Amino acid sequence: MNLSAATSEHLIFLNQSFTTKEEIFEFIAQKFVQQGVVEKAADFKQALYDRESMGVTGFENGLAIPHGKSVTVKQAAFAVIRLKKPLIAAEYPSLNTESRVDILFVLAIPETEAGSTHLDLLAELATRLGDSNYLEKIKTASNPSELLKILSTADEKIVSASEENKGLILGITACAAGIAHTYMAAEAISKKAVELGYTAKVEKQGANGIEDRITLKDINHAVGIIFAHDVALKELERFKKLPKIDVKVAEPIKNADKVISDLLLKAENYTPSYDDEIENNDIQEKNFWTEVKDAVLTGISYIIPVIIAGGMIGAFAVMATQIFHLQNLMATPIAPAVNNFWLFTLKTLGGNMLSVLMVPILSAYMAYSIADKPGLAPGFAAGLAATAINSGFLGGMLGGLVAGFLMKWMKSHIKTKGIFKGFVTFWVYPVVGTLITAILMLFIIGQPVAWLNTALLDFLKSMQGTNALLLGAIIGAMVSFDLGGPVNKAAYAFCIGAMASGNFIPYAIFASVKMVSAFSLSAAMFIRKDIWTPEEREIGTQTWILGFAGITEGAIPVAMGDPIRVLGSFIAGSLVTGSIVASANIGLNVPGAGIFSLALLQGGSNIWTADLVWFGAAILGAAVSTILLIVTRQAKLRKVA
Repeated sequence: MNLSAATSEHLIFLNQSFTTKEEIFEFIAQKFVQQGVVEKAADFKQALYDRESMGVTGFENGLAIPHGKSVTVKQAAFAVIRLKKPLIAAEYPSLNTESRVDILFVLAIPETEAGSTHLDLLAELATRLGDSNYLEKIKTASNPSELLKILSTADEKIVSASEENKGLILGITACAAGIAHTYMAAEAISKKAVELGYTAKVEKQGANGIEDRITLKDINHAVGIIFAHDVALKELERFKKLPKIDVKVAEPIKNADKVISDLLLKAENYTPSYDDEIENNDIQEKNFWTEVKDAVLTGISYIIPVIIAGGMIGAFAVMATQIFHLQNLMATPIAPAVNNFWLFTLKTLGGNMLSVLMVPILSAYMAYSIADKPGLAPGFAAGLAATAINSGFLGGMLGGLVAGFLMKWMKSHIKTKGIFKGFVTFWVYPVVGTLITAILMLFIIGQPVAWLNTALLDFLKSMQGTNALLLGAIIGAMVSFDLGGPVNKAAYAFCIGAMASGNFIPYAIFASVKMVSAFSLSAAMFIRKDIWTPEEREIGTQTWILGFAGITEGAIPVAMGDPIRVLGSFIAGSLVTGSIVASANIGLNVPGAGIFSLALLQGGSNIWTADLVWFGAAILGAAVSTILLIVTRQAKLRKVA
């Protein structure tokens, strides 16, 4: 790769007499402005210092790679500064405390750019500078033209490994800017692994996204993995079974030998599976329905914090109003007195998090689950469109799927390669994808969903008497049918969707029923210890605590041993609980609060009545399940005997 494409002779400065970092940063910021790389020198200089505050950018052999990532950078580029005399260690610290900085590669990185040719060049630069021989060539260049020639020449280096391949070492590297440390750490791990007789593959999670992705085959062949990072890594669930070490991104650059040795020490008793069944992909290709299910669950997982925060903020405002008699601050303000009605403003914020943010976030992250980052912008647009046409939660889910599969198709048919790579990534994908998604949602497929959503809301509002009992029973049965499995998740999605549309009764049912299985299992084992195994009793003594937190999964180990009797008992009690809560017309607009939902319930003649009915329904349902658990267990034991 021709590195000279990201710099020029006007950005190469040899035999300079600077003695401080301040002088260098001021000088280079001005030069970048003159060459049209950045807009404002002061902003870029601040970006350099912001990066310096995260950790040193001095390495070994006198090399430093300061870099600034900022919106003021118009195009990715780098400059070279070679000093007459090295800087003192106090002025420019290095990872290697013996190193004195005498050559600097200053990188300018756009805030939002990823996947462009220039960023590829900067990544290649960081990789090459990890080679001391290559760096020495640059240090001895007699003039800018000669140095530029070195940069323009592909430096294909061959590192000889021992004849015996001892195994595969994996790594993931990531740093704040996603360039220098990310690629230098990857190069250091790869180089040292080969020297020690291993092969290596390092995934870079940098400014270009994920590069050199580790596949399932790699994982099955690896002896272990090194996580070298200063920012959060993605998709770590892939590596659960592997021996691993977690270090700062600078550690492999500073001492790759020690990092790899520490990994090998952890991996000494581990044997790779060497499973070659999957050759080309890190994950088997999902079928359509699996992809849809995963997308829905991903979207829901991202909106839960928003729902909880919005609901709690609104609830706090209402509680403060009632406890401290601040009704005058909750009244709808008349401009210009809005700022004086802070409780109203706070409640409005909580409400907007539910009514404005929730559906776009759901759509965006459903699309993200299917198409990765290119799905985000069209996904957000789909959610906003769904809100605009009142298609609610259902429209948001449909929009997320439309945006996700559209962008997945565009990624497979419009490749990000060659000179148009950046254009496709930053214009074609977001602009065309968003436009198509918006048109589909607003004018074609969105309206029928809006009608369906309205019909569903009208149906829920009309549910009284027997119909309400039926709704509660159905939701209750679904909650306990598989204790957190697909049916439970379907019930959860329905309740969240109803909440998004302003109907809070279904989630109140869901939250109350979640306590039934946990309470009943503990009660059954407390009342009749003799009919349960020691292992089951150990589980049962803890599930009631999980029940207060609204966690059903604690009962799964016991249910797996006798699913028909145990789950059947849970479902029977859940039918009772769900029916009672539904008939009492109690609502809950904050998910995930567990027993603290008692302070947030709506409906009933007053909060105390709502609390009594809601929690009492859970206890009554648990009592029914407890009796059935004991009776069916005794019947099983008699049958065995």
